[in-house]
Amino acid sequence: MQEYQWIAPCHFGMEAVLKKELQGLGYEIVQVEDGRVTFSGDITAACRANIFLRTAERVLLKVGSFAALTFEELFDRTKELPWEEFIPEDGRFWVTKATSVKSKLFSTSDIQSLVKKAMVERLKERYHVSWFPETGQAYPLRVFLLKDQVTIALDTTGESLHRRGYRLLTSKAPITETLAAAILLFSLWKGDRILVDPFCGSGTFPIEAALIAANIAPGMNRSFLAEGWTNLIPKKAWYEAANEASDQIDDSVRVDIQGYDIDGDVVAAARENAREAGVDHMIHFQRRPVSELSHPKKYGFLITNPPYGERLEERENLPALYRELGERFAALDSWSAYIITAYEDAEKYMGRKADKNRKIYNGMMKTYLYQFLGDKPPKRRRTEGER
Repeated sequence: MQEYQWIAPCHFGMEAVLKKELQGLGYEIVQVEDGRVTFSGDITAACRANIFLRTAERVLLKVGSFAALTFEELFDRTKELPWEEFIPEDGRFWVTKATSVKSKLFSTSDIQSLVKKAMVERLKERYHVSWFPETGQAYPLRVFLLKDQVTIALDTTGESLHRRGYRLLTSKAPITETLAAAILLFSLWKGDRILVDPFCGSGTFPIEAALIAANIAPGMNRSFLAEGWTNLIPKKAWYEAANEASDQIDDSVRVDIQGYDIDGDVVAAARENAREAGVDHMIHFQRRPVSELSHPKKYGFLITNPPYGERLEERENLPALYRELGERFAALDSWSAYIITAYEDAEKYMGRKADKNRKIYNGMMKTYLYQFLGDKPPKRRRTEGER
C-alpha cells in the first residue's frame, strides 16, 4: 500500500508526547518541529490517527513541500503538485488557513488566493473542463511557510480533535481536551495512582484521565471530514479503525480519580460531561474548596489548571489562592503536582520552587507547567503465583 506523509499539529511544548503517541501506533517519525510532528503511514493512518491520538489538534495529509521566494514560484510549484490524485472533479477545495514565518511571502490572504488559483489551473488541465461545480465533498487545505519553505496539506479532521464530543458544558476558562491529555501523558501518572484536580471546572483533567485509564480512544464518538473522501480512503478503513479502538476498551478498570470545585453548578456540569464521555462511574466529583484539599494515602498526583486572574478583579485574590494551594499540597504525603497556569508568581505564593518548569503555549497564551515531583512508591514484590 502506498505510503504518505502526515502532519499532526499539537500544542507548542508537547511535541515529544505526540511523537511517543505516534510511535505507539506503529508509525515512523519523519520530523519533529515546533508545534507539529510529521510521520509516515499508508492511507489508513488518516483513520487510526484521528481516532486514537489524544494530543494532536488535527491530522493533515501532506501533498507537497517546496521552496518559494516569489509569488510566481509559489504558483508554479503548487501547480506542479498532483492534485488530481487527491481531489475529484466535483470536490470543493479551498485554503482554510495559511501561516508565514520568517518568509519573503508574508501576505496570507494572497498566499491563500494564489494556491487556490494554481490548483484550479492544474485540475482544469487534468479533468479537461473550464470550470468546477464544487458540489461534492470538502477538501480544505492548510499552507505553512517557514523560512521560504512551503508545505501544503489537506485537512482530514475537520473540527479540531480537541472536540471530543463529551464537553457539552464548560466553565469560564477551560483547558482544551488535547492539552489536558498531553499533560497527563507527560506526567508520570498511571491509572493505579490517585489523581485529584482541586479546580476541575468542566472536568477535563479527570475525564481525560479516565479515558486514558480505560484505554478509550478519544475519537470514538465523533466524525471526521475525510470519512467522505471515498476516492482516497475506503469506508472499510474507518470501520476497522473504530473496531480496533473498541476492542481495546476496559472501562471496568479500578481507579481513584477525583475532581473538586468550589462552584456547585460547575461540578454538576462536570458530572454531565463525564456521563457523555461514558466515564462517570470512574470519577468522584464533589463541591469542595481548595482549603479542604486532603487525602490520607501516599504517592498521589495533583494535576490542575487553577485560576490565573484573567480579569482584574480576580487577580487580587491570586496570592491567597496559591498560598492555600501550596499549604494543602505540602500536607499531602509524597505526592506529585503538575500545575499549568499563566500566573508568574505561582511558585512564590505556593512557597516552593518547582523541580521542573516547562513553557507551554495554550493557544496564544503563554503558560507554565510547574512540576513538583514527589517520591515514587516502592515497587510491589511479586508473589510466587505471579512469577
